[in-house]
Amino acid sequence: MNSSWGSIVNATLPSNTVSPPADAFSGPLNTIEPWNFKLLATLMFFVTFLSLSENFTVLLVTYKYKQLRQPLNYIILNLSLADFLVSTIGGTVSFVTNLYGYFVLGEWACVLEGFSVTFFGIVALWSLAVLAFERYFVICRPLGNIRLQGKHAALAIVFIWVFSFIWTIPPTFGWSGYTVSPIGTTCEPNWYSGEFNDHSYIIALFTTCFIMPLLVIFVSYGKLLRKLRKVSSTQGRLGVARKPEKQVTRMVIVMILAFLFCWTPYAAFSITVTACPAIELDPRLAAIPAFFSKTATVYNPVIYVFMNKQFRQCVLQMFSLSESDANPTADHAMQGGINNQSEMSTVTRMKTSYVNAAKHEECSKRDTFAQQPIPENGVCPV
Repeated sequence: MNSSWGSIVNATLPSNTVSPPADAFSGPLNTIEPWNFKLLATLMFFVTFLSLSENFTVLLVTYKYKQLRQPLNYIILNLSLADFLVSTIGGTVSFVTNLYGYFVLGEWACVLEGFSVTFFGIVALWSLAVLAFERYFVICRPLGNIRLQGKHAALAIVFIWVFSFIWTIPPTFGWSGYTVSPIGTTCEPNWYSGEFNDHSYIIALFTTCFIMPLLVIFVSYGKLLRKLRKVSSTQGRLGVARKPEKQVTRMVIVMILAFLFCWTPYAAFSITVTACPAIELDPRLAAIPAFFSKTATVYNPVIYVFMNKQFRQCVLQMFSLSESDANPTADHAMQGGINNQSEMSTVTRMKTSYVNAAKHEECSKRDTFAQQPIPENGVCPV
């Protein structure tokens, strides 16, 4: 692997193209002023600190409160674990290398960072896609009375990790490779080579690990919104407020925009450089998409966890911030008879209202969303 690594690093490319520096392991680029690296190091410190704090809190509160360990929350935990590992390895290495201005840790650290960030990043992306499908599955009931169980969530997690590993390990065995970025302080898949071996891997990686999860997200949320709109439209004719649909719609839009906001610039840059290796870009500009994508580890816990009321209650109780208002243990004790006040309750109220109103209609539609079974599990992030 060292020989192939050396051939990548020392490859001779035109000086005006976006390409890895000639030797990123001996010193920083002379064309970049030291304050640029200090700025990146500072940014990475805060991003890494926030990510580790938020995701560790998610893991800790789930460990402490058993009622949070529900099938619908397994993927959220998987997402937090992936984000935590990205920050632990990739964030820490990136902070150190930018502090010195070059890969002071050596070639092994470059390969480790390139593989770890790519691997755990793809685990996080596919976790978001599976989470979208789970929400569609729980609310829309495409398979009738089949309910989401722990074994289904476990199989989904196994798929995520195995699938991600399959598409990130090949560069360590010769199908493309992990190389330093143009700025010389971070490592990533070799977008910069014009060889067929590298191009084929990049196209396969982009298709399976960006386009596919994005399609799953859009299709799942699209079907979910159509169902919710159908129910809310019926309620509108009955004089019922449309506020629940607006709340769920807003949440879905935030999820999709966050996904695109963090990862689209990096994906677009990677494809652009792969398709046009001779493109002229400043190394600092070329580094922005990679650093920006790492901020997703900060947004994810806020969007996918702390906007879940039950998680918020448990966090507040764990830190004793508002124990009188946050009593998840009591909520769990009443879970068999009363629905807890999670986001899922809005959809439940929509269903119940429509079922009661439908009894007064001469022709009721048997395939409506409102007449389908209501999930018993109240721990739903929707």
